[in-house]
Amino acid sequence: MSGTETIVVIGAGVIGLSTALSIQEHLSSTQSVLLVARDFPSDTSINYASPWAGAHYRPVPGSSPQALREANQALRTFNYIKKVATEEPAAGIKLVQGIEHLEAPPPEYLDSQSVSNVYHFEDFRSLEAEEVPAGVKWGVEYGTYVINSPVYCAHMLRKFIVKGGRTQKYTFVNINEAFALADNVKTVVNCSGTGFGDPKSFIIRGKLITDRGSWILVPLCPYSQTLESIANVDPGQTCLVRNPVSATITRQNEDGTWSFCIPRPLDGGTVIGGTKQPHDWDPNPSPEIRTQLLTNASKWFPFTPESGGQFDVIRDIVGRRPAREGGMRIEVEQVGDGKNIVHAYGAGGRGFELSRGVAEDATALMLESGLLRVQARATL
Repeated sequence: MSGTETIVVIGAGVIGLSTALSIQEHLSSTQSVLLVARDFPSDTSINYASPWAGAHYRPVPGSSPQALREANQALRTFNYIKKVATEEPAAGIKLVQGIEHLEAPPPEYLDSQSVSNVYHFEDFRSLEAEEVPAGVKWGVEYGTYVINSPVYCAHMLRKFIVKGGRTQKYTFVNINEAFALADNVKTVVNCSGTGFGDPKSFIIRGKLITDRGSWILVPLCPYSQTLESIANVDPGQTCLVRNPVSATITRQNEDGTWSFCIPRPLDGGTVIGGTKQPHDWDPNPSPEIRTQLLTNASKWFPFTPESGGQFDVIRDIVGRRPAREGGMRIEVEQVGDGKNIVHAYGAGGRGFELSRGVAEDATALMLESGLLRVQARATL
């Protein structure tokens, strides 16, 4: 491929895979994409967050610049995911009903403008008092999506390769190593998650229990605080059980804790959660919290009667998700000699919800900077 410019994308999580696919839609005939990562969708490393995720879309109200930016990214991702669900049934996506029950709704949920900024669903409906459980002060329902994360990540990787993308396993010490991984590398796209020493980056510990030998980490509720205070939260965990449920339901309790259930398409079970633990590297789960999660789920979520209040659970798993104070970093950094690093990392628990929007934003920056030279070829 002499004379061909190689664009290196670092990271094969949902952000890296989505960004690599988006970039492919704008390549010239003299450009190619190399996806480089320590972990790929077939791997189960504790530090490889995306294949562990039990993802759904649940809006997060807010009026800050970060909240509005993420709302826009989430909307574009929502529209893209709906299209993929319709056109690519093997992608591991299903459209389902989303339900929310809040016992003590934060101020942003009571602000009509903040709510309208994010609850953009055509079938969005506020629930009446007689339609919600006792103690619930705010309830809504809407159509949303759920994703079988390992299936979706593997699906995106296959699409990337079929479109001519190349992959390489590599563990980076310094981001500048990427410029030496192939001939004529002028642009490196940093979807590494943790940002190579960015002082604003941190990990969020999440734990779950799996069945059927599956490995998955759900986005652990970022809803009990505002987006700006995401670093100050309490410990928690999640569980994946065999028991099916037809809707994804999120419940906020009066004490500020959150619970949710997320069905995984293609017979992948149900994720039960949960909270998150920023800056916690402890790989050991808590049996006590596991028991509490399952007890709450049996009371609040509509599992099939044949479950009998019992859950088919195999084991506990801990995973880590990279987040960033102040939200994601999405920008172009010039590093000299005509070389650039495009940063797109730090999504925390919202990687799947923001993935396509972030990918489009990173691609748009590359187009504006002249790093890509062809208009879009396709959307899928």
